[in-house]
Amino acid sequence: MNNPSSGNPSARADIAFAAAAAMVLAAYNNLVAAQPWHRRWYPAVNACAAAAALAAAAASGLTATDLGLHPDQLRPGLRLGSAAATPVVTAFALAALTPAARPLLNDQRVASLTNRQLAYQVLLRIPVGTVAWEEIAFRGVLQAALRRVLAEPAATAVASATFGIWHIRPTAEALAANRLARTRGARITAVTAVAAGTAAAGALLSTLRGRSGSLAAPVLLHLAANCTGPLASALARTLSATGRGPNRPRTPPGPGRNAGRTRARFRAGG
Repeated sequence: MNNPSSGNPSARADIAFAAAAAMVLAAYNNLVAAQPWHRRWYPAVNACAAAAALAAAAASGLTATDLGLHPDQLRPGLRLGSAAATPVVTAFALAALTPAARPLLNDQRVASLTNRQLAYQVLLRIPVGTVAWEEIAFRGVLQAALRRVLAEPAATAVASATFGIWHIRPTAEALAANRLARTRGARITAVTAVAAGTAAAGALLSTLRGRSGSLAAPVLLHLAANCTGPLASALARTLSATGRGPNRPRTPPGPGRNAGRTRARFRAGG
């Protein structure tokens, strides 16, 4: 951390850049991302935003090492990120395969997707439009900018709080889509809880970034959480619809078995 002095023009510029970055990010996902054109061109717009953020960071004097993008930092980032992501992927898989846990994965936003739309989500929209953009913005540019003017714990706290604010609008939309928290008080409580939770998640991602020196570590964990979740939700719904799983009751021999096969053929469209 630098020790900025109010009489130092360079230090004042660093403070201004850090403050502007925090304010822009706090507003972006709650205002700009709510516009129809942004929803339509989500990956492309956010990719451009990421490029603009990196250009602004470079113009402010931040280096590739500051941003966690130096090639020498990649290998330790991949190692730590893989270790952090593995339990997340495992937990989602177990939840999808366990009938009692499947209701926890229910998400109407995923249920309404075709297989092609789901593939678009997990192969393009989430990796490019969400994970890459958010990690560059928060664990890359914002965290590096804040570390120039604040001590490490304070920089992490501010970046994490901004990350929590970033998720206010998406959380409110998810609650509405799944018909949860229908009263105003319940919605406020739920959104506040989720914002606090995502702030804590942001702190964890910042810790991975700090320990590895690379954006690769938080990117891998973020990908595991955001991409495995929809896939697990779709798998859980499919398994529940087909009656598969360890607790599936056996159909006794005779007419009941044939009736079950008839229903299965009907569900499959043939």
